[in-house]
Amino acid sequence: MSDPQTADPLSKTATATEIAAAVMTGKTTAAAVVDATLRRIAAAEPAINAFTDIVADRAKKRAAEIDAGLHRGPLLGVPFAVKNLFDIAGLPTRAGSKINLDGPAAARDGALVRKLEAAGAILVGGLNMGEYAYDFTGENAHYGPSRNPRDTTRMSGGSSGGSGAAVAAGEVPLALGSDTNGSIRVPSSLCGLFGLKPTYGRLSRAGSFPFVDAFDHLGPIARSTADLALSFDAMQGWDPDDPVCTDRPADPTLLRLSEGIDGLRIAIAGDYFARGGDPEAFEAVATVAKALGATKTVVLPQAAAARAAAYVITAIEGAELHMPRLRTRPQDFDPDTRERFMAGALLPGSWYVKAQRFRRHYRANVVKIFDEADIVLAPATPCTAPKLGQTMMKLGGVELPVRANLGLFTQPISFIGLPVVVAPLQRPGAMPIGVQIIAKPYNEQAALRVAAFLEKQGVAAAPPA
Repeated sequence: MSDPQTADPLSKTATATEIAAAVMTGKTTAAAVVDATLRRIAAAEPAINAFTDIVADRAKKRAAEIDAGLHRGPLLGVPFAVKNLFDIAGLPTRAGSKINLDGPAAARDGALVRKLEAAGAILVGGLNMGEYAYDFTGENAHYGPSRNPRDTTRMSGGSSGGSGAAVAAGEVPLALGSDTNGSIRVPSSLCGLFGLKPTYGRLSRAGSFPFVDAFDHLGPIARSTADLALSFDAMQGWDPDDPVCTDRPADPTLLRLSEGIDGLRIAIAGDYFARGGDPEAFEAVATVAKALGATKTVVLPQAAAARAAAYVITAIEGAELHMPRLRTRPQDFDPDTRERFMAGALLPGSWYVKAQRFRRHYRANVVKIFDEADIVLAPATPCTAPKLGQTMMKLGGVELPVRANLGLFTQPISFIGLPVVVAPLQRPGAMPIGVQIIAKPYNEQAALRVAAFLEKQGVAAAPPA
């Protein structure tokens, strides 16, 4: 990472940490940062299509207030954007849909938007996403696909595709996404970024459009581990407006990044997580394991069954949530999304009960693994980014649908809410791919320390495209 005192805070390569340091020390102004950000967005958007809403006037007003000394905080002057399922005051919360656009404007910002702004950050807009978050590709039938800045003929990943594309393109240094079955981790892997899916209930979901209450997480995507930690620390804290938000003290992570991997027991996920993907997915894990000195292999028992149960819960909860829209405006859904919700509506309730029972059993068995390891490594995606419009791909010699199987390795983890950091492997001249750094509940600091070590060693890196 570059020195925050010498990095150009107006460059698209600047990280959130570098921008905040420059604004705090007077090297630049928040107004100059916002102006440069808006210019980059305008230049990049015709090719990337990451944004659906840009709140330029709001951002300029906020920047002027910062420069007048009215706001302080560790993210001072840092521009950020959010997946358009986050409430933004004055705008309807799209959630990637055509239907929601006809709804009322949000009365106030979502909880995490408010927390980042309380830390000095500046919201610049809402980001494209898969319709109602039921997507792994980043393709949207209403607003067009968000394109991968590493190769604009390829998918950005979903459903937080706009979040991944905007950060990878250097439009903003920091974005928020959601992750139900992998929607932060898939775009982080395909776009070559650091992403954090915290422990279930660790960050408030209040003021965001839901998908599957049992699995929904919110979290950051950035180009450095320090930026993940900086934003995660700012967003921690109990929120009574989210019934699953955990009432536990904040656990600051930024200052712990320098501890490295000393004392951490690191293992590699075998069995399910060592088959069914392209060779580069497993080569990435092997490269990271070698850098960390990890040789022990552990097995997450019944991971395939966990993925199947996650599908059942996702389909049934999603269908129930959207039933009023399915009845009144079926023609306004993306046909692929509509068909999956309708299929979910036909599944018997007994399947849901069995899936939830299995979930408790699976969680109890997986958590035992952390008696012998602090960190488990696994592929983030089974392949690099497919081509836009591609519907089928061959994995492990088997022809499979792209949309469903990009989450092959993420679903068994979010199924039980474990915290995960994705570290993007440095692969000059090749499309990026990421590795999941999985920890036990509420141990985000350990996963972030591992990612920071890999970044310091030059194994993981996320330069803008």
